[in-house]
Amino acid sequence: MPQDVIALTPQMPDIKTLLAALHAGGPDLRVNQAAGGAVAQLCTDDGQLLVSVEAPRYLQVPGETERLLGPGVRTGEPVWWTEVRATNSVAEARRLAGSVAGRLTTLLGGTTWPPEAAHTDVVAVRATGGAVVSSTDVDVLADVDVQTDNSVVVIYDRPVVAATTWLTEAVRTAAQSRRELYLVTSPNTRLSLPTCTVLERIPARWVVRHPEHGYYDGLSGAVLRWHDGRFTTAADNGRRIADAFQPPLGKGGDRQLLLSIRTIHPAHEHVILGGALEDAWQTLTGSPPAGWATAEPINVPWLPWQLTDLARARARQSQPTWAVAIGSPDRPAIAAFRIAHTREGVEEHITLALGYAAGERVPIELLPQFAESLTAKHNLATMISEVRAARADLTTPAHYEPPPIPVSLTLGPDTVAELGITHARNALPDNAPTQLGPAARPALHYPLSDGTDPAAWQRLRHINEHLERGSRAAARPS
Repeated sequence: MPQDVIALTPQMPDIKTLLAALHAGGPDLRVNQAAGGAVAQLCTDDGQLLVSVEAPRYLQVPGETERLLGPGVRTGEPVWWTEVRATNSVAEARRLAGSVAGRLTTLLGGTTWPPEAAHTDVVAVRATGGAVVSSTDVDVLADVDVQTDNSVVVIYDRPVVAATTWLTEAVRTAAQSRRELYLVTSPNTRLSLPTCTVLERIPARWVVRHPEHGYYDGLSGAVLRWHDGRFTTAADNGRRIADAFQPPLGKGGDRQLLLSIRTIHPAHEHVILGGALEDAWQTLTGSPPAGWATAEPINVPWLPWQLTDLARARARQSQPTWAVAIGSPDRPAIAAFRIAHTREGVEEHITLALGYAAGERVPIELLPQFAESLTAKHNLATMISEVRAARADLTTPAHYEPPPIPVSLTLGPDTVAELGITHARNALPDNAPTQLGPAARPALHYPLSDGTDPAAWQRLRHINEHLERGSRAAARPS
């Protein structure tokens, strides 16, 4: 039985339906809440955690079920996505999760993933002295698979590990408790781009459990071992990189265009956020984003004013906003972005990836036009564009993929003014940047390569070192 089961229903699971589903373990189990009510937890009477159920998400964005669960999972949109996760410490918990999901689809219609997990039997559960939950508003870490003084281990058995509400809350709570977070998967599992960006926030590692080669890091290939309550790097018969990390033979040709964009807006009540991201989508794909959300799966149609309202509300609480945007299924594109109120203004930090299948052209010739639009309309501070040989579906597999190659660097008008226009123009003596915008306050766009020349890294480092020297000189007292 799988650990994660997802109910996909055409109708909303209301409170009565959810309670009926949660009775899959009989009347002696109780329900607690976690993550501020976004996660319900089914526990034994003595407080032992069994199953977590995330709040149902109404998916109004086409293609999300196939993107995260595989091409065989087709549903008519819109659909309600209810995620059920079993603890790893109780043998009956997985059957209980399957019964919770199966009862939801029996009552509301629809299907489950995986389909073979669904049933409606009552599952008798025996407490085994595992994780005990005592509060009515519990810490989501009570639902992880292994906890030590140093680490938090979460096991996934699904095609794509998405940045769900549960996972993002686990990341936040692990960071607060100063523990390392480990995602343990099979070699066939991939990470979504938002999950990769979430894991960058804290000490975390993607651990791949290979049936023949043991444990290794899914991003670096480093051989790992479990020692003293945490995963550490280790040599395996003298090899520090796992054999399983080698890329598969006979595959390739897909590429990704990666953009790292930073904008800074004046902090006033009329600012509308998301414009730079929408401009990028429109320029590079011909249409705006399809949807956005603060976790995966993406469930809300793209509306910049809703994003702005959320960011404004969180800013009042001195909290940044982290969100994800997705494109239409026929043109793979996904972005993770962070909005924060700083001394400089309202900053957007955007990581955007676009996928291109073998034989498709990556439209890098549009980047100068796009950079000029960001400069004129969206308060661009900096943008770096890169191309890499990687999956067109924008997920990260558990094997080697070559690093990206820089294509261009753009500095916005304020950044250029701070550095000094003459100093900034001379960053690459043999390759003058393109001036964008008015001569009085220009932006500068530095072409670095066509995405195939590794020497572009040396050019980018040279520019950075040149600009840093100028920044240090300008900061010295006269």
